[in-house]
Amino acid sequence: MSALFLSSLTLSHFRSHKRAKLDLDGRPVAIYGPNGAGKTNIIEAVSILSPGRGLRRASSQDMTRRPEALGWKVTADLTSINQHHEIETWSEGGASRQTKIDGKAAAQVALGRIGRVLWLIPAMDRLWIEGAEGRRRFLDRATLSFEPSHAETVLTYEKAMRERNRLLKDMVRDAHWYAALERQMADAGAKIHRNRMDALLLLANAQAAAETAFPSALLDLTHADPACDAPDDPNALLAALEGSRQRDMAAGRTLIGPHRADLSAVYAAKDVPAKDCSTGEQKALLISLILANGRALADDFGAPPILLLDEVAAHLDASRRDALYSEITALGAQAFMTGTGPELFEELGEAAQDVYVTDESGVSQVSQT
Repeated sequence: MSALFLSSLTLSHFRSHKRAKLDLDGRPVAIYGPNGAGKTNIIEAVSILSPGRGLRRASSQDMTRRPEALGWKVTADLTSINQHHEIETWSEGGASRQTKIDGKAAAQVALGRIGRVLWLIPAMDRLWIEGAEGRRRFLDRATLSFEPSHAETVLTYEKAMRERNRLLKDMVRDAHWYAALERQMADAGAKIHRNRMDALLLLANAQAAAETAFPSALLDLTHADPACDAPDDPNALLAALEGSRQRDMAAGRTLIGPHRADLSAVYAAKDVPAKDCSTGEQKALLISLILANGRALADDFGAPPILLLDEVAAHLDASRRDALYSEITALGAQAFMTGTGPELFEELGEAAQDVYVTDESGVSQVSQT
């Protein structure tokens, strides 16, 4: 199996870090220290080495260190399937983020072609019991990990939908104004649905093929409004959009399409919907899906992804922690994990690199052991 890992990571004026440099060797990374010291800021920096807005979905302005607000920069050396890349991503004065790969300007989608990053953060713990938007985002991150162009397809769809919604709110009835927008939405929407279904199949196969200490989840994609019988067919979706104009105009927004989809999960061994499971079971299901995503990517991409697991150990007992660390080690993934103390990572021993983070007068300090 080929490797995918960061060998160095440098943060400059990023969040609480004025400057931090980590020298890495591909092993899992145990990041520990007091609450508020800046541990999560490190893994957020890793998350923006992939397409999108990172694990906090923050703006470039929010990532800059205060009070200087000079802008920020993250640089990294990435080994990806026996190739080495230098990545730089930065923002000046709150402007849109810019990216270079090997010294050349690059679009964010290019980051997804040379590497894969997955994450699990405490904000996702309520995924199964809150609104559908978070579950769509979770599914789209998994889909993006397999198909980097998925992000561009989603943006195309959402841009056309915003324009259509503006027409609906203005009560525009002339069909000619809608034709091009609905064609764009139909083409992109059908592709979004196909990409998502492909990702669900890959996740299902990865769960079925593995013996793991974490429970399997049966996943399904549902739609709030089944007005389109074939959401993967652009012509069928186009006809559904055209036929829904009057109803959409009354609502002032588009009521059908992939933006109305929802991801459902069932705890397979107990045949219980995830939303009805205990908090611990819901967390275990999330971990199971992240690990399944990692295994599927190892086969699909050729190397396991970089994993970002924020405060994951705090919610697991010792046996579950040991099982998680064993699966990460067996997968061969470089996992960045945060926790308040080194005892949370004892089961890893020499299999991990330790990073200690402290706060000194509002500035994060990083040391490696």
